[in-house]
Amino acid sequence: MTGPDDKRRTIRDVAKAAGVSISTASNALNGIGRTNAETREKVKRIADELGFRPNALARGLLTKRSHAIGMLTNDTYGRLTLPMAAGVSEILVDHGVSLFLCATNNDPRLAKLHLDALLDRQVDGIIFSATRIDLEPPPELLKLGIPVIYAFSQGPADSVSFHPDDAQGARLAVQHLQALGRSRILHITGEQNYLAARIRAEAYREASGAFDVMFGEWSEEWGHTAIDAVYSQTGKKPDAIFCGSDEIARGVIGALRDRGISIPDEVAVVGFDNWEVISKQTRPPLTTLDMALKDIGRRAGLAILGLSRREKLEPGIVRHPCSLVRRASA
Repeated sequence: MTGPDDKRRTIRDVAKAAGVSISTASNALNGIGRTNAETREKVKRIADELGFRPNALARGLLTKRSHAIGMLTNDTYGRLTLPMAAGVSEILVDHGVSLFLCATNNDPRLAKLHLDALLDRQVDGIIFSATRIDLEPPPELLKLGIPVIYAFSQGPADSVSFHPDDAQGARLAVQHLQALGRSRILHITGEQNYLAARIRAEAYREASGAFDVMFGEWSEEWGHTAIDAVYSQTGKKPDAIFCGSDEIARGVIGALRDRGISIPDEVAVVGFDNWEVISKQTRPPLTTLDMALKDIGRRAGLAILGLSRREKLEPGIVRHPCSLVRRASA
């Protein structure tokens, strides 16, 4: 049975308990108007004590905001987007804002359906994320009347984009291997048509003196194939290998072990991604570069909140530093 104190509390209840008018209580809870700080804190405290939850629709009508953000991504499996979404959500929840995450599966029709649904909900802004930093966003994103932030994706020149600092990460990998006394550092990476692969390769060349770069696939199989190619040739062999992904690194380590090569004594191996389901399970566990995806999400969350409040942000690409996670492979 429901008692008299179990009913949903209203703004009228809060105003009465705080000894203020309904409009003052509403302004205090929504952070608008000229309510003084002492009254705001009193109203918020009493609202918490009463268990008052504001009506989202009424709040949106009052503040001209829906207090919701959409996140659109082509990352079907969520390996990159889920850590970023967690970072975005951490920021938004502290500001009473909800996050709607929509996966497009690289299907333009599905992307448009999700985008239309987000616009129907009147979201305050959209974050677009992808599986590669040079992926072009859906063209509809460029014509919206609401703010858009790009995370791990390609935005137009007048937008704000957040990327891992791939060049800094590659330099960090090479410097770590050089500090171990390694001088013949081979770089085995993914497809050359990926901007991230080219950025890392160029930074590797500058930092290492360019022993060699091998472009291929973003796969464990390519790691095996690359090692087979290296050891089927004559000439000096690498004493360290910097891999463009953890998957490639696992294939490299497997192929080296098949040849009886000790890791890291004979060849040190560094990966890129810190995808823990791979990096921690590789034998030996993989030293790798972490792209700080959750931090990128936090920065994107703060940026979309700022734009939704009509704050000005400097356009361009913001590169977030990577960090080295040292394990047993190097």
